[in-house]
Amino acid sequence: MSNLQKAFESGKFAVTAETAPSKGIDLSHQVSIAVSLKDRVDALNVTDFQSSSLKASSYGLVIKLIQAGVEPVMQMTGRDRSRMAIQGDFLAAAAFGVENLLALTGDHTSVGDCPDSMPVFDLDSVGILNAATQLMNGVDNGGNALVGDAPKFYLGASLTPEYDPIELHLMKMKKKIDAGAKFFQTQGVYSIESYKRFMDLASKYDCYIMAGIIPLKSAGAARYMNKNVPGINVPDDLIDRLKNSKKPVQEGILIAAETIAALKEQELCHGVHIMAIGAEENVAPIMDAAGI
Repeated sequence: MSNLQKAFESGKFAVTAETAPSKGIDLSHQVSIAVSLKDRVDALNVTDFQSSSLKASSYGLVIKLIQAGVEPVMQMTGRDRSRMAIQGDFLAAAAFGVENLLALTGDHTSVGDCPDSMPVFDLDSVGILNAATQLMNGVDNGGNALVGDAPKFYLGASLTPEYDPIELHLMKMKKKIDAGAKFFQTQGVYSIESYKRFMDLASKYDCYIMAGIIPLKSAGAARYMNKNVPGINVPDDLIDRLKNSKKPVQEGILIAAETIAALKEQELCHGVHIMAIGAEENVAPIMDAAGI
């Protein structure tokens, strides 16, 4: 059983963060950050060609983290791989001790830095979860038996609390649970009241939900996210706080910490997933300020 699963099932307020492989072969910075967070987080997500941009494969950094004693959550998108490649990577990952998987459909290649790359999308997030579940049952996607022991995975997926219409998103959430998802990590949360309305609907499902926390770096960045990132809604009062602050990065850390503390105090989630996006050194200060 993974540390992340143990955290959820013990009733602990779970914390995960994430890191992205570099656009190169040197992964030492990511490993160093991961080791520094080892005793602070329950697991560390490794993104899979985040924002549809070319980087080292997530699989390589996942192995590096395991070798460094850090528990990873291996993200897998359907954008770049066929179902055969996805299942092959899952089997290889299990052989190295990977236990946590997060299934994502993935952004289209047209929005990334390799727009001429041909998208695959053989499986969406639900299909990826189904494929992983079948492997856990000892057969591949074609019904062929595996040789030897079956892998054991703790499966997760993503949620967007600000999705409209939310009823459609909840239907997709149910499909993911039926396909094997046990936990969810959400898109960035900035409005407690809006998130509470979402949880009033989503809490009927038997799963664990981690609220996504994306620290804001400036008022301009917040406005950009509102305009260009689906599912993000930064309220005007937070943008004004950043605009009026002499140290907007520190203000963003404080906003993130206040959000986490409020979510935890009101018991609106089972944990948080902190996405510092290139500023992973801020994860620990956010946790300190939030009192977790």
